[in-house]
Amino acid sequence: MLLIKNGNIHTMAGEVIEGGSVLMEGGKIKAVGKEVVAPLDAEIIDVEGRMVLPGFIDAHCHVGLFESAIGFEGDDGNEATDPVTPQIRGIDGINPMDETLREAYEGGVTTAATGPGSANVIGGQFALIKTYGNRVDNMVLDDSIAMKIAFGENPKRVYNNLKKSPMTRMATASILRETLFKAKAYVEKQNRAEGDLSKMPDFDMKMEAMARVIRKEIPLKAHAHRADDIFTALRIAKEFDVDITLDHCTEGHLIADELVKDGKPAIIGPTFGDKSKFELKNKSFDTPKVLHEAGVKFAIMTDAPVIPLDKLVLCAAWAANAGLDEEEAFKSITINPAEILGVDNRLGSIENGKDADIVVFNGHPLRDIRAKVNMTIIDGKVVYRES
Repeated sequence: MLLIKNGNIHTMAGEVIEGGSVLMEGGKIKAVGKEVVAPLDAEIIDVEGRMVLPGFIDAHCHVGLFESAIGFEGDDGNEATDPVTPQIRGIDGINPMDETLREAYEGGVTTAATGPGSANVIGGQFALIKTYGNRVDNMVLDDSIAMKIAFGENPKRVYNNLKKSPMTRMATASILRETLFKAKAYVEKQNRAEGDLSKMPDFDMKMEAMARVIRKEIPLKAHAHRADDIFTALRIAKEFDVDITLDHCTEGHLIADELVKDGKPAIIGPTFGDKSKFELKNKSFDTPKVLHEAGVKFAIMTDAPVIPLDKLVLCAAWAANAGLDEEEAFKSITINPAEILGVDNRLGSIENGKDADIVVFNGHPLRDIRAKVNMTIIDGKVVYRES
């Protein structure tokens, strides 16, 4: 049992608790408030008025799949040989020993949605993992939390180099539609069979993976930067009545009035860095503020390794610097991604019964670039403490 006391606790579920305490047991938060009494055998840590936040969540990255300081040998993010690879699972390519995961929890990021890149029209399945551990099986919260799809320049470029389809945006949309049509028919055959194996469709690993999308068990996770690609993603999701998140959403600030009508969440980023391709020409730190004011649910992401995962809080700080309310900036890397990923019953806020994932800062990370993580707690265990 662990108690941290005398903290400035930003719960993301209500008012800030000044001089508050959090009691943890069995990997869960047992109590939070001003007057929390710890059992005699509890370990007690006085955080001396420091800022206490829920562990940060990155809703879209590729941590563990594009390894640090290595080339092809550690590059496992794209199976760029077939534009349709829904059967591929990110969990099978993650190297938890990569230094970027240690850097992530030392930077306060305790959970990450990580998976295939954007080379393919359908890239495969994202996993949701805790960032601490040496065996991915013990870190995973959900080994298939979303199905990655991609629009725009990336699949065009990859398959143009291979001289095969898709080489246009039209072909990208067509390939996705064809796969969704096949998956829908596959699920309908399964439903009609009513468990009779003699009537079931022949096993198809790709269709088994896509069936979860058709049944709305997982959403499409749509890589889409440009406004027209965002609208194509939404159009196809409507056609097939499937769930979708708008990942990157770089030009979201240009079409916020339309996005709010569709009611689908955005996962914004990576905003820091070079406009390395044409579809990024309108990227701006204004996007989070504009989408928030329009009423669009959003999270901020790093797309690591594009931005290192441990710099997630700096991405939120840059958004705050561009006018986003500070509390909303914190929410964009805590409770908002938890809600978008469908795990807000466990993560994203400091509340009774939730996972004991907590980060303590020695300053205000949205206001002072010198602010550092003093302590990171994952599942009630102190996994990092500033020496």
